[in-house]
Amino acid sequence: MSGITKNLLLGNGFKRWAYNLSGFNKYGLRYDDCLYESPVVKEALRRLPQKLVDERNFRIIRAMQLNCNKVILPEEQWTKFEEDVQYLRPYVEEVEREIKEKEEWNKQ
Repeated sequence: MSGITKNLLLGNGFKRWAYNLSGFNKYGLRYDDCLYESPVVKEALRRLPQKLVDERNFRIIRAMQLNCNKVILPEEQWTKFEEDVQYLRPYVEEVEREIKEKEEWNKQ
């Protein structure tokens, strides 16, 4: 694989392409809005500040309404790759660390 191809696949160009191809941004959703609600994600959501929970719920309800009507948001309202902040990631990582710590503690 050439250096140019390798950089394209690993760089932001490929990530941006995959992000736009996924389609959730056309409904105004963020990446973390689409995570499967496993027990870890549910616990992270429980710890999330209420303002962020309300914003997440609004985006999800709006996306469901748009999907039912078979329309998407105008392009200027799509979630941009650069603007998509993974707001839930720190909470998920914290829950995963706690679970790992509990497992290690129980081994002893």
